[in-house]
Amino acid sequence: MRLPFFTEPLGLEGRVFPPEAASYTILRLVRSFLVKCDLEFLRGNGEPMAQVLTQTDIAGLTPRRGKVRDIYDLGEQILLVATDRLSAFDVVLPTPIPDKGVVLTQISQFWFEHFSSTVPHHLLYVVSRERVPAGLEKFADQLVGRAMVCRKAKVLPVECVVRGYLAGSGWAEYKKSQTICGIQLPEGLKQCSRLPKPIFTPTTKAEQGHDEPITIDQAGERIGQEMANRVGDLSLRLYSKAAEYARGRGVIIADTKFEWGVTAEGELILIDEVLTPDSSRFWPADAYEPGHDQPSFDKQFVRNYLEGLVEKKQWDKTPPGPVLPGEIVEQTRKRYVEAYEKITGQAFAKVGA
Repeated sequence: MRLPFFTEPLGLEGRVFPPEAASYTILRLVRSFLVKCDLEFLRGNGEPMAQVLTQTDIAGLTPRRGKVRDIYDLGEQILLVATDRLSAFDVVLPTPIPDKGVVLTQISQFWFEHFSSTVPHHLLYVVSRERVPAGLEKFADQLVGRAMVCRKAKVLPVECVVRGYLAGSGWAEYKKSQTICGIQLPEGLKQCSRLPKPIFTPTTKAEQGHDEPITIDQAGERIGQEMANRVGDLSLRLYSKAAEYARGRGVIIADTKFEWGVTAEGELILIDEVLTPDSSRFWPADAYEPGHDQPSFDKQFVRNYLEGLVEKKQWDKTPPGPVLPGEIVEQTRKRYVEAYEKITGQAFAKVGA
């Protein structure tokens, strides 16, 4: 059996620990091993299945690091690298999910291409072995399959959320007021009920902390009412098109968020990630039953585990996040990969091959 291997030092070289600290030292080593190094997970036949990338490091370039993506300015273009970091409740967890960044990038590429005749977007190409940005060839191992070279755009400071089903924070608000973001909904809806029609429920786009729900009028105060109406209409159009396609592949897209930007030439384009397990709720259509939480192909599985810790008062949704057990990591990766395969119709094992 091949074992996981280190790609960077643990940072403990040269340090001396007293004998009574032996157990503590071992725990520190194990934690560092899991969190800081690249891990190889094994298929049943002993071949490498997944590698973990928690952070990119490209000499000469300083990234802006988001919760999941490392963003590099390449001059006329930008480089968006999806790492395997996982955030939940706006906290980046210490445990990465193998292959997660590759899944996010490959699904986004699929949807950008699917929507290419509907709206302009920022994706130029996904980095492959055959196509790496000039000067970054020696960093290809960090980029292939998980990095997008994109057009630059000024990001609109509004998250464009579209809901087709009553779940998450929308369900919580509905129970209190029978509304979502000021939109009145019919009586008698259950948790995860399908809405009479999809609704646009924008939120703020917070650099830190939580995004907050706002009305369409409040979105207009931030980006102009004409622009708010425009991105709302486009977001609803994309959601409806994607939901119809995904339903045919056995997947319900319960809700999602889109991001939009404006180029230097004034063109409105679709940016960031699109309809991924990080930005959407994906449910198996054959198991759908309103009235309770649904099984999912997204990070709701992790959220549910974390909510259990909150109920047990083992975490309070503030940093640092808890280390995820191996079973939760494995099951989360499985769900992300299944989302990719169901939506694209392609075997994930062939990605990047």
